[in-house]
Amino acid sequence: MFSFLDRYRDAGLLLLRIGLGAAFIIHGTPKLIGGPEKWKALGGAMANLGVTFAPTLWGLSAALSEAVGGLLIMLGLFFRPACFLLAVTMAVALNMHVTKGDPFQVYSHALEDGIVFLSLIFIGPGKYALRWPRK
Repeated sequence: MFSFLDRYRDAGLLLLRIGLGAAFIIHGTPKLIGGPEKWKALGGAMANLGVTFAPTLWGLSAALSEAVGGLLIMLGLFFRPACFLLAVTMAVALNMHVTKGDPFQVYSHALEDGIVFLSLIFIGPGKYALRWPRK
C-alpha cells in the first residue's frame, strides 16, 4: 500500500539521523560541559558492571559519545562507530536503571535508543551522508 515510499528510504534515514542526532547533542552537551564533577557522577554507573576505576574518565566518555556522537550521527560521518559507542552508552544507562530498580517508564528511553543504534549499525547512514573514507 505504501510501497511508493520505498524511493524515499534515504530521505527517511536522513530525517531519523537529524532528529536522533539533535536529541543526543541536546542531551549530551550539558553532561559534557558539566565538568569533572558531572563526569564522575556519570561514570559511577560503571560500578554496576564491576568497573570502579576512573569514573571521571568513563563519565567523560559517555558525555562525549552522546554530544559528539549525536553530531556524527547527524552528519553520517564515522556513522557505525558512533552508533556502536552510543549503543554501549545506552546499555550502561539501561543497566544502571534496571539495577536501581527503576520502572520501565524510566529506563525505556535507554532501551529504545539502544535498539535504534544497534539497528542503525546494520542499516548504515543512507546515501545522504558524509563518509570517510569516500566510496
